[in-house]
Amino acid sequence: MPRGTAPWHPSPNRNLVGDAMNIKALSAEYAVRKLNVSDVPAIFSLCHGNPMYYQHCPPALTVDGVMADMATFPPGKAQKDKYYIGFFENGVLLAVMDLIDGYPGSGIAFIGFFMTNRELQGKGLGTKIITAACDYFKTSGYSTVCLGYAKGNPQSENFWLKNGFAKTGKETQCEGYVAVGMERIL
Repeated sequence: MPRGTAPWHPSPNRNLVGDAMNIKALSAEYAVRKLNVSDVPAIFSLCHGNPMYYQHCPPALTVDGVMADMATFPPGKAQKDKYYIGFFENGVLLAVMDLIDGYPGSGIAFIGFFMTNRELQGKGLGTKIITAACDYFKTSGYSTVCLGYAKGNPQSENFWLKNGFAKTGKETQCEGYVAVGMERIL
């Protein structure tokens, strides 16, 4: 069996209706829900507070870009596999995650985008969210969490390394940047 794939094993955290991911189980501390068009102003505001990300990972932040990101998914996947989600506390958006179920293969969760409110960075919020999400994935039968960060962005690189992700050695040329592949074996 190739690295990063494993047979699926059901667990109590897995929502078996339609095989959909139980996103509420991604965090016991924060409210988690799918984001929609009405959330775009809050998403844009959160992202606008993180200019370093867009210096390394173009294009520049726009409202249209946020809306496009909410609807984009990788080849071979469908909208049902995409979870563009927000983590909230008292109704305030703290973090955004673009999550693809089963990409690039079965038993793998792919984080396409993760960003926290800049004012809360360095206080453990991102690590709490990623730790809880990885715990959920592991108990739900996933074998690996994968992602890519923009090469040259020390903030992203350090965050993911600190949270147990390792470089895979794979780099992919994207439009305007190189994505460095990372994974965390669960």
